[in-house]
Amino acid sequence: MNRKQIIKLSQSGRFGGKPLSGQLIETHISWVILSEEYAIKIKKPMKYSFLDFSTLEKRRQICEKELMLNRRLTDIYLNVLAITEKDGCYFLGEEGQVLDYALQMKKLEASRKMDELIRGNHIRSEDISMLAEEIARFHQNATVIKTPFDKADFQTAFNDLQTISDWVLKRLGEKYAQLIERAIHYSDKFIKKHEQLFSERITQGYIRDVHGDLHAKNIFIYQKPIIFDCIEFNDKFRQIDVINEVAFFCMDLESFGKWEMSEAFMKQYLDLFPCIGKKEEEQLFIYYKSYRANVRAKVNARKQRMNKLQRDTRKKL
Repeated sequence: MNRKQIIKLSQSGRFGGKPLSGQLIETHISWVILSEEYAIKIKKPMKYSFLDFSTLEKRRQICEKELMLNRRLTDIYLNVLAITEKDGCYFLGEEGQVLDYALQMKKLEASRKMDELIRGNHIRSEDISMLAEEIARFHQNATVIKTPFDKADFQTAFNDLQTISDWVLKRLGEKYAQLIERAIHYSDKFIKKHEQLFSERITQGYIRDVHGDLHAKNIFIYQKPIIFDCIEFNDKFRQIDVINEVAFFCMDLESFGKWEMSEAFMKQYLDLFPCIGKKEEEQLFIYYKSYRANVRAKVNARKQRMNKLQRDTRKKL
């Protein structure tokens, strides 16, 4: 489906005999329609080096995979629904010509999103404690991955930061462009020095099929925390070292200035799942935090570049 059709679906589509009448939210790779009761997520028909939603069948398969993977963590994922057309009207989960597929989820309160609660200083120590328990338990039960360590592949993942170097130089100046070169230099040096450690972590069973995108925007804080929206479109992004996962979460907390939350989370997490022991592993945790920070910088730069291109295109039109 295209954006015009999605807008029509959100405004006049029907689900369960009722008008959908939902608010449309757009992300880089999906559309989400928020109706009165449900969140309906639809993949954009696109293809990149790291994902492929280019055909109807692939979008169906990836919706089913997303449903299965996220049910490991929460019960808010309900069903995969066909989007159909009949007599010029759009329907969810009914007979007709299949246009696309959607993931049906329970709608949650936006005010309970963790990033919003952090900004309002409404996160309690009990919330951090419950999150540490939930994530430690999830990691302990996650499938162990035994794929051998590939140094070149690992370096490539970090060094992709280089792709925004020209944009950073143009927008922020030489000082920040040099930071990219320094980050890549130190990353290459760290990987070379600790190559054996990376392999040991695999042998010890710490590479697992986890969430892959663990940060405050993907968590709702209720009586029990709800963790959602794990990475489904690329197994490599999700099958990682458990300390890579928690490093991302801690980096995110620290980006809000919540260093004490980060420390409290890690203390309890490690009490429950002691996956960091020696000094070298503590350094690896810090490395993963820097890696995640650099990925975020890259993603934000690309978003700004894309937004500028879209603004420039609209001006020309």
